[in-house]
Amino acid sequence: MEQEQVKALPIINCHTHIFTGDHVPPYLAKTFLPWPLYYLASVSTVIRVFRFWYNGPYTWQFKIWYRAMKKFLYWAKMTLSRNNILRVISFFLGLFLTIYVFYILFEWLSKLQQPDETIEGRMLKIKNKLESYGILNIPEALFSKLLLIILLIVFFKPGRNLIWFVFKKVWSFLGVLPGPKSKELAKRYLHIGRFAFYKQQARIFGQLTNQYPKGTGFIVLPMDMEYMDAGKLGRSFSYLQQMEGLAAIKQKENYRANFFPFVFAEPRRIAAEGNEHFKYQIQEGKIILQDCFIKKYIEDYHFNGFKIYPALGYYPFDEELLPLWKYAADNALPILTHCIRGTIYYRGVKKKEWDKHPVFEQPCGKGKYEPMLLMETKNSDFCNNFTHPLNYLCLLEEQLLRKVVKKAKSQQIRDLFGYVDADTPLKYDLRHLKLCFGHFGGDDEWNRFLELDRDNFANQLVRNPSNGITFLTSKGGQLTPGKLEQIWRYADWYSIICSQMLQYPNVYADVSYIIHNPRIQPLLNQTLLNDNLKNKVLFGTDFYVVRNRKSEKNILADIGIDITENDFDQIAKANPRSFLYNKLHGAVSI
Repeated sequence: MEQEQVKALPIINCHTHIFTGDHVPPYLAKTFLPWPLYYLASVSTVIRVFRFWYNGPYTWQFKIWYRAMKKFLYWAKMTLSRNNILRVISFFLGLFLTIYVFYILFEWLSKLQQPDETIEGRMLKIKNKLESYGILNIPEALFSKLLLIILLIVFFKPGRNLIWFVFKKVWSFLGVLPGPKSKELAKRYLHIGRFAFYKQQARIFGQLTNQYPKGTGFIVLPMDMEYMDAGKLGRSFSYLQQMEGLAAIKQKENYRANFFPFVFAEPRRIAAEGNEHFKYQIQEGKIILQDCFIKKYIEDYHFNGFKIYPALGYYPFDEELLPLWKYAADNALPILTHCIRGTIYYRGVKKKEWDKHPVFEQPCGKGKYEPMLLMETKNSDFCNNFTHPLNYLCLLEEQLLRKVVKKAKSQQIRDLFGYVDADTPLKYDLRHLKLCFGHFGGDDEWNRFLELDRDNFANQLVRNPSNGITFLTSKGGQLTPGKLEQIWRYADWYSIICSQMLQYPNVYADVSYIIHNPRIQPLLNQTLLNDNLKNKVLFGTDFYVVRNRKSEKNILADIGIDITENDFDQIAKANPRSFLYNKLHGAVSI
């Protein structure tokens, strides 16, 4: 397509979400907080708080009485600041309030964790003296104590900061909470709550489209989180209900042309629901769908592709997914996979079969190999084994796919791919699979690539820009079974993903979420200088998850400065249309 033709096309954002907070399991704080605290920090509680706020106190600002109160408080504040006597009185009132709140909180925290005996003795000695002078008289009623705390928080910031500083020194657990992961989870909660005010996905989609030029297209990705062991959803907010909401938007005249929803592929749901979810026949090596959930949404409702999120507890080459990927590959239907370390992942206990990789091997001496050990124990660590971009070689590379098919429990799977034996190539493979690595591996992996200046794997993109890392063979072209283990453990994800984009015809990556970080921009520009990569990079933002960093308008404004207009047209207009094209529905019409 000519450059002038591309310029005239609308933008397509290739990575957005509009599911509501009701579609999120309640106990995301599981594995972050100990039992039973994660029950208190449930998503449903956050949603109720936000809905109460936006339906109640938030609306007060538009009332006449509220404006009158603000006017009164303004004049009171200015009178106070302009009068030296009143300012001194205010200071001492704040000081007394700080002392009261300090000892209220000191008593409560002492019940959770006993402070050092010396510190406790000194604090009590000071308290007794203040009480003997009549300065301190803490009320017994809980309501009165809470009222004093609220007054301090709202009206006396110096006292609030002083108390927090002292308590972090006294109680060590306050010094580490919230940690980096807890903060990230809190931000995720906050922005789920921000958009949970809207009970309908269409309202959230409206908030998204209002930040873009008219006619902009959006790939919308649902989430099926019912199998991540973080609690059950409400009866009215199942994955099916979420998909029905997307279908309703797709059928609206004003959204039909620029709304590109995907279907979430969850292997445990396919196994649980059977033919109701995914039913097919095999004809001449191809999947022909029968009446089922997948057929209804892909072929009848014209949904545009599939979304997967392996961090929820499965590999992308799960046996239940293989027929679906054969159907997708043969029809050029795109698959978008989550590929970044994050806070949404499986919350249950690591299963025994996850101790070893199902396909990759490691050397065990004397020229022998054994299954690659995966010794991570924390959820936030072992779930990255599912997310790792090297897993997709088990779909794209025939030799590895052959191992997966060989292990399949179903003879139908072996028949589908034309499996003969371990030494005979498959009759049908998935090299033509259309795949996008969402988030391009993560901005941390982009930084890691830049830092690995002496690493052989990281330097392959520089030394061999048309191919990148050679995955299966040595320099001499000999098969090296243990090489994949070395790449898995030591190569950065940016190099792995770029190498797959270079070597396989339909592999893409989007810059969603990481696009907020200005530190990625130099490497993004460098990536787009590679003629074999620039046609494979997609613009996306990860709305509304990215809102904890920047708004959509902010991202659009920044990227207009960070990359050239031609590069932006390539990744936001031309490439998305190639990615979305499929044999069932043809090219996109916008």
